[in-house]
Amino acid sequence: MKIRIGVAGYGNIGKGVEKAVLQSPDMEFAAVFTRRDPQNVKISAPGVPVYALDEAECMTGDIDVMILCGGSATDLPEQGPRLAALFNTVDSFDTHAKIPEYFDKVNKAAIGAGTTAVISAGWDPGLFSMMRMLSGAVLPNGSDYTFWGPGVSQGHSDAIRRVAGVKNAVQYTMPVEAAINEVRSGSAPSLTSRQKHTRECYVVPKDGADLAEIERGIKNMPNYFAEYDTTVRFITEDEFLKSHTKMPHGGFVLRSGSTGGSKHVVEFSLKLDSNPEFTGAVLAAYARAAERMDREGLRGAKTVFDVPIAYLSAKDGETLRREML
Repeated sequence: MKIRIGVAGYGNIGKGVEKAVLQSPDMEFAAVFTRRDPQNVKISAPGVPVYALDEAECMTGDIDVMILCGGSATDLPEQGPRLAALFNTVDSFDTHAKIPEYFDKVNKAAIGAGTTAVISAGWDPGLFSMMRMLSGAVLPNGSDYTFWGPGVSQGHSDAIRRVAGVKNAVQYTMPVEAAINEVRSGSAPSLTSRQKHTRECYVVPKDGADLAEIERGIKNMPNYFAEYDTTVRFITEDEFLKSHTKMPHGGFVLRSGSTGGSKHVVEFSLKLDSNPEFTGAVLAAYARAAERMDREGLRGAKTVFDVPIAYLSAKDGETLRREML
């Protein structure tokens, strides 16, 4: 029996989930749910129906796991708890400072409904979170360092597009190379957020918009830009379409630590041609885990720390032990 996957939101991440599900022989792409007019949403997968998001509550028996593909700034805080009260869910909520609050709200909804809801399951938070935890467990005497980019941040770009007067926008996170090299040297430096990254924003303003007000709104946005050196560049829509529609990303997680008199550096890195496609692939893997956890009666909100890594794989335990252990 294939896992029936629903997708809530058919933007860049939703399209990435679609590709991942179609490549997974144990999954079936069952439906797309959208806030737009369903008749205007054209999807790539043949024969997959598109429904209004408000119709989701009538289809709880047709979806095993709903993957939530909305933005973290305004979509998921509302959709996460609401849909976890109807379905098993997986999302990539990525506002790090608000994860504990978001977890509590989703957990309350999922416990009440008897569902399983995996939150913040992208690559950061998500895979990078796992590596921070793992390296910290192995090297308790040490320091963590996370560098993002160079590349497009989906969440930060979405946050800019919510600023009044913005027609379109993209944000590039740029790691400071000197800071990465200092960490790799094993010197265990103390680095602020501002010393590790810069943020570059390319914004297409609406006609007549106050450019100075847009720039202030971006640069002073807490949890996104206020803590970084941020550059805002205003461009035309033609320039945006020509030069800023691709979505590469990546990054590094490092831990510098010591055992007795020996120094060690642990490093995990990603280089992604497409941030949303890779994020979609991660979400699909965690949907597989969510369905299995649901079958085992594990209710409530979960994070990547709570999911056995073997549950992400379509292979059974015997195969994993033989091929990968």
